[in-house]
Amino acid sequence: MPGTVRLERDGALAVLTLDKPPLNLFDRPLLDDLRAAIDDVAADPPRGLLVRADGRAVSGGVDVHMFDGLSVDDAAALWRELLDLVHTVEELPLPTVFAAHALCLTAAFELSLACDLLLAAESARFGLVETVVGLTPAMGGTQRLAEHAGPARAREFVMTGGLYDAATLERWNVVNRVLPDDGFDAAARDFARRLAEGPTRAHAATKAIVRAQVEGGARAADERVPELAGDLFATEDLKGAVRSFLENGPGKATYTGR
Repeated sequence: MPGTVRLERDGALAVLTLDKPPLNLFDRPLLDDLRAAIDDVAADPPRGLLVRADGRAVSGGVDVHMFDGLSVDDAAALWRELLDLVHTVEELPLPTVFAAHALCLTAAFELSLACDLLLAAESARFGLVETVVGLTPAMGGTQRLAEHAGPARAREFVMTGGLYDAATLERWNVVNRVLPDDGFDAAARDFARRLAEGPTRAHAATKAIVRAQVEGGARAADERVPELAGDLFATEDLKGAVRSFLENGPGKATYTGR
């Protein structure tokens, strides 16, 4: 039986694709395949990761059959499992990009918020619609929306259960860039590949500094800078880039990702 998630290596870039027609619903097989793919990336890190989907939707959300008959303890165990997946994605020491070409609901949108950058096609729409079954998002979406857009926007998004377009979420600082529908997939791949071919260790340091700021403010991030930025002087990326800058001018550096 074919898997529901594909993981391909394309040079410096790994591409993870949700592929469970027709709607890429998150059910047990997809979650297991997604976990295995993310663990593969964590065990053998590329220099960048693009998360995307095939089909007419990024995802229609979670298959509600998963919730039928769950006990309180079963549900709590499921949420712990899903949050652990989100944390693993957030902690990858490399740039991660999520590309949403169409409708992106619940778990898929929450996964996108665990990535560093979210690209959206003009016609993409997003929603956390758990309210229709009396649930609140439990894969970290609410709190990550609050990080991006503020608590009032997060409450609105979740409590209304509405669908929001890409332009609105770009204005709310949730979507990084809105790209044309035509050629979206190629543009997203090119964007992610450029990041992957950059200074991977420096990108990892940037992620750690931003996380420190989110969790503790600018002064907490300041405390991490001497170590994180200082360690980069041991990398071939920085040494080679400095040499090439001095010898050839800007724009001539190549990076090995170390």
